Amino acid sequence: MGKNPGKVDRIVLAYSGGLDTSVAVKWLQEEYSAEIVTLTLDVGQRDADLEAVREKALRLGAVEAICQDAKDEFFTHYVTPAIRANALYEGAYPVSTALTRPLISEHLVRAAHKFGAKAVSHGCTGKGNDQVRMDITIRSLDPDLRIVAPAREWSFGRTEEIEYARKKGIPIPVRIKSPYSTDENLWGRSVECGVLEQPDREPPADAYALTADPRKAPDEPEYLRLDFDKGVPVRLNGKAMGGVKLVQAVASVAGKHGVGRIDHIENRVVGLKSREIYECPAATVILAAHSDLEKYVLTRRERAFKETADREWTNLVYGGLWSEPLRGSLQGLCESLNGPVTGEVRVKLYKGHASVVGRSSANALYDIAMATYEKEKDIFDHASAVGFIDLWGLEARMASRVRSRKH
Repeated sequence: MGKNPGKVDRIVLAYSGGLDTSVAVKWLQEEYSAEIVTLTLDVGQRDADLEAVREKALRLGAVEAICQDAKDEFFTHYVTPAIRANALYEGAYPVSTALTRPLISEHLVRAAHKFGAKAVSHGCTGKGNDQVRMDITIRSLDPDLRIVAPAREWSFGRTEEIEYARKKGIPIPVRIKSPYSTDENLWGRSVECGVLEQPDREPPADAYALTADPRKAPDEPEYLRLDFDKGVPVRLNGKAMGGVKLVQAVASVAGKHGVGRIDHIENRVVGLKSREIYECPAATVILAAHSDLEKYVLTRRERAFKETADREWTNLVYGGLWSEPLRGSLQGLCESLNGPVTGEVRVKLYKGHASVVGRSSANALYDIAMATYEKEKDIFDHASAVGFIDLWGLEARMASRVRSRKH
């Protein structure tokens, strides 16, 4: 099972209630001779039954079981900046899982301080991104805390882990042949393992849980109206609602239409390429609407510069560098540039696609009187285009003349 690393009086464990962290409770007790405090956060996962998780942790021998509803905190402090940054890692992944790791890490550190623990623990593996995200955040907040990651230390595989659970009387929430490893929160769901590890194979139907098969989705399109205030969605179809409820409502409707399925070859932080399957119906719709509204109200230079800031913010978050000062600076820039991003966007949902089909804003830089091709309504000075073209292409013409003389 592993080498005895010495006694630790108390460890705070990030606890989901699933197989890995349930086994970790017993394993940490035995290997580290420690009292275990578990920490469970509701970040929007559908099966979040905090009371059931708390009772299970206590049955397994935890001396304390902390359970908190963190959905509002997650939306306000993590999802909101991700929306403002149009966060799509490598143009595809809305960093849904990545956003929860610094939140969980911050709560782990707080719990360690509250309960006098000198160590914290998580269930991340040695080849994934989450270990990087959590370890860096924890060490940034308290470098004196010891970090214990059982999955990096124990030597057994999935089958041996389940046998260990049976021997120790740990309830097993999965079947041995369960093919997938999943993670879910308000912003999306990730799916790994099994046949999904073969990049040439189409994901089977049972890999999905939040989205309908687009072929079986409704034959009639459905339209959503999203209102943004300074880059944050605040109303759905004209109805004001808090961020958590709005995201959940968008996810339900978009998922029904098969929107939000992502099949992605991804560059992990540790240097591996991996095939990732995500379901992010709400994120897909909201990010598309937000990005479109930005194009409508920001200048060309604002938008172009912001694309660079967005990409770097997303890379830092994906790479576990939430505590990097540049992340905070870029986030402040994105928030500032979202000042005029207020307006309404209309999105069409149909057979797996989310298409922006309309937008309006009092801050729009679009002027129909300037853009129209109807002569009687056109106020654009066409004659000014000649001088503009002459100056716009001046340097290119000069370079062409000079260089043509050398050949």
